[in-house]
Amino acid sequence: MLKKLNLISVLVLLLGISTYGQVNETIKPNRIEQSSSLRIVQPLNSKSQLIPAKKSAGEIKDARSSRNKVVIGKGSTGDDKLSKNPNKLNQKVPGTPPSLVFDTAESNSQPTDPSLAVGRTQVIAVFNTGFKVFDKNGNALTGDLSPDNLFSPGSCCDLTISYDHTVDRWVMSILYGTDGHVEVAVSQGPDAVNDAWSVYSFDNVNDYQKLSVWSDGYYMTANVNSGSAGTSDVIFVMDRTAMLAGEPTATLVTFPLPGISTNGFYSPQAFNVSNGDMPALGNAPIVYMQDDAWSGVADDHIKIWTVDVDFANPGNSTISQPTELVTTDFVSVFDGGSFSNLPQPNGGSLVDALQATIMNQAQFRKFDNHNSALFNFVVDTDGSNAKVAGIRWIELRQSADGQPWTIFQEGTYNATDGKNAWNASLIMDGDGNIGMGYTGMGGTTDTFVSSYYTGRFADDPLGTMTIDETLIATGNGNIPGTRYGDYSKIDIDPLTDSKFWYVTEYVNAANNRANVAGVFQLKSDLANDVAPVALDIEAEGIFTNSEDITITVYNLGTSPVSNFDVSYQINGGAMVTETITSSIAPNQSVDFTFAQTADLSAEGQDFAISVITNLTGDERIENNTYTTLVKTLFSKEIGVTDIIAPVSGQNLGAEQVTIAITNFGGEAQSNFDVSYSLNGGSLIIETFTGTLNPGATQNYTFTQTADFSTAGTYEVVATSLLEGDSRADNDAFTKSISNFTCTEFENTTAVAIVDNTTVTSIIDSNLDEIVEDIIVRVNIEHTFNQDLIIKLIAPDNQEVILSNRNGSSSDNFQNTIFSDSAADPIASGTGPFIGTFRPDTPLSDLTGLSTLGQWTLSVQDNAGADTGQIVDWSISFCTAPPLSTGENLDPNSDLIIVYKENNQFEIRFESESISSQLDMDVFNLSGQRLLNYRLDKEGKGYFYNLDMSYAASGVYLVRLKDKQNRSKVKRLIVK
Repeated sequence: MLKKLNLISVLVLLLGISTYGQVNETIKPNRIEQSSSLRIVQPLNSKSQLIPAKKSAGEIKDARSSRNKVVIGKGSTGDDKLSKNPNKLNQKVPGTPPSLVFDTAESNSQPTDPSLAVGRTQVIAVFNTGFKVFDKNGNALTGDLSPDNLFSPGSCCDLTISYDHTVDRWVMSILYGTDGHVEVAVSQGPDAVNDAWSVYSFDNVNDYQKLSVWSDGYYMTANVNSGSAGTSDVIFVMDRTAMLAGEPTATLVTFPLPGISTNGFYSPQAFNVSNGDMPALGNAPIVYMQDDAWSGVADDHIKIWTVDVDFANPGNSTISQPTELVTTDFVSVFDGGSFSNLPQPNGGSLVDALQATIMNQAQFRKFDNHNSALFNFVVDTDGSNAKVAGIRWIELRQSADGQPWTIFQEGTYNATDGKNAWNASLIMDGDGNIGMGYTGMGGTTDTFVSSYYTGRFADDPLGTMTIDETLIATGNGNIPGTRYGDYSKIDIDPLTDSKFWYVTEYVNAANNRANVAGVFQLKSDLANDVAPVALDIEAEGIFTNSEDITITVYNLGTSPVSNFDVSYQINGGAMVTETITSSIAPNQSVDFTFAQTADLSAEGQDFAISVITNLTGDERIENNTYTTLVKTLFSKEIGVTDIIAPVSGQNLGAEQVTIAITNFGGEAQSNFDVSYSLNGGSLIIETFTGTLNPGATQNYTFTQTADFSTAGTYEVVATSLLEGDSRADNDAFTKSISNFTCTEFENTTAVAIVDNTTVTSIIDSNLDEIVEDIIVRVNIEHTFNQDLIIKLIAPDNQEVILSNRNGSSSDNFQNTIFSDSAADPIASGTGPFIGTFRPDTPLSDLTGLSTLGQWTLSVQDNAGADTGQIVDWSISFCTAPPLSTGENLDPNSDLIIVYKENNQFEIRFESESISSQLDMDVFNLSGQRLLNYRLDKEGKGYFYNLDMSYAASGVYLVRLKDKQNRSKVKRLIVK
């Protein structure tokens, strides 16, 4: 029977070292109950007929298809700091090709949920709808088996597999979507085929579970109760001892995660013990990342909770308040929380980056003088509107069991050639070396989704994956659909404690969606193996005829080495050979500078510098050569790299021209000429008098303006005119700039202005576009202008005050133009106000409205004696292209946006005919998606509280869309 326990209150105690927000009080369990059933399943090989796995096609309907909730404009920005400042050994140490690569399954489910576990003689690989057993050579011992061979019929998805090293048992779990329970199967021995299984059922676990092995329990996290994760069930702890013994029932203890911030989908993890060296009972850590782009999170950080379970007296079990470990800033939000993120080659669909997820698995390992924990999550490393997925990986350490955790090292890994890197999994071997498998895709090589590994040796520079990107398996095509992976997993071989097994998803050579496993090792089996891994020289610069050649040599072997020759060669020329006399220990490196310098002085020339190690008895010669390209710059080489201003717009006139100039050469330049021309006309030549250093870019604004007053498109060519410039091909930059034509509507019917009254004149616009800019022209005859308040009223009755009793005793507004881009405010002018002026309140307040409908000019006369008339007036709309969204989602219901204080908005869509899940997107007018969230119907409709308090002022589009692409669109304005 379910036993409910009350939660106790908490105290917050801030700490100021490497943690903050750590508190002392604990929370009791939410639930304490027994497993609902136990089934003993006889060995697989004893069954006369095994049930094959069903090859389900289409998207698996788990809650991973929900969305994250982010606050637009909030959070860290810019390039990832860790990825942009790599150590010189980053990805420089050559890896070894995998010793074994094989497909573990083919599956059309979306995604395939690849995972595996490695035992002493067998490997079990699972996928979303089945599992398969292999020997350690990759030979199948079974076919693709249905979960029904072990579990009750009717399972949904999300198979997980673990190997409990201490007792040599397999632990497999699966979800049941219909009634929201989970079943966990524990083998009764180490042989997955020939031993029986104990299958336990536990209630109320229903999405994206991840199971971890700890000393006192099997710990499961799940994507459940996102809106109330701080108080509802999130952590599920099962009695490991009872389940290993096959007892009739096993206790389940559940906890919330107090103090967690979630944003829709989320996935924390419990630490999983990587090998057979268990920690003391209790103190099981739970970890989750917190992005400051989320509501309620002030700084990017990691939260860690500690669970202490007492299965003898479950009511004594507790979970701590979180400890917060502040990280280097990161950006983990892609596309406003959408799960359609990373572009595949050749126009393939955008695939899921798996954001807001501690990737499978968070690993724990004991060493002689400390404990280590590893985990990772995906980040966007590119600070621009482009996206480059990278892997933020973190190692935590504690001095002993139960002691505080601190960040020992963190890094951000980027794949080579600009590829996206994500869906990673990492683990340590017995020496403390880290192996990390990951998915790579895209970049300058247009690589299909493929499997790679990297890693680092225990004593390598902190925060650095020193092993170069090493291919496991090449993808042969694009992933169909947007769902990808959900899981990947790396495991350590319990026999060797050095071989890494990694599985992920790809498209195989047969063009089928599949899971591929690769086996690799960092620890060398070779006694003698050295490799040159780096050359300490800039990739380009001004070089002399006597440059030092300094190299880094790495000892990849198991024996120390010394007194061996190294050589360098330039462009295939003469070999320079000298001797390294110092000793290099295994997995260590040494820097060596040749006595013989190199002549790299020839300007504009490329040099291929090859470094060769010549160790006698080297057992791996393929990594003995390292080549890098060096370019000697011209002394004088500059060029125009951008035309910054003006930009295309409306009502352009005499505009300033601003250009960007870059110094590509090796010497600083100053006092050189630059020019621009318009449509091939005369050159405007001026002198840049500043100093432009090598590699730097500066802006220059010409004093001579350019005439863009006539509507049309202009070709602007800007050129640098440095005397003695070595190259002419990069001197000039060309840009097209357009002066748009606005659509004007006019009312020429005169309206008398009477004392102490308000009169109006209406223009009926039949144009249906989005207002991006408005220009108003008025022609008013009236003595004593200070009597008048002139307003523009939009069709929705929003008002803009054009002039509020300006002009003192002057007379008339003679073809007065009101525009936000004017230099002078109307309050500074006097009648007859000839020219262009900024209105008293900005016309941009009306941006985002529809141009369709009645626009009203209101003139209020606030005094007697002086009268006049509205002679005529006009309104010009400068608009963005019309929306083409196929707006046909329930024509009988409106999408309503309720404006609240501080740029808070309530989105409401009530419909009797629509009941399916809807996607809500928020776009800016450039088409960039800033937020994506999935809405389920609540009662009569769909509701969302949108926080735009961090967003830039301007117009945004809110769209609701169903799976048939029927939509509703509404504009909102952030002020």
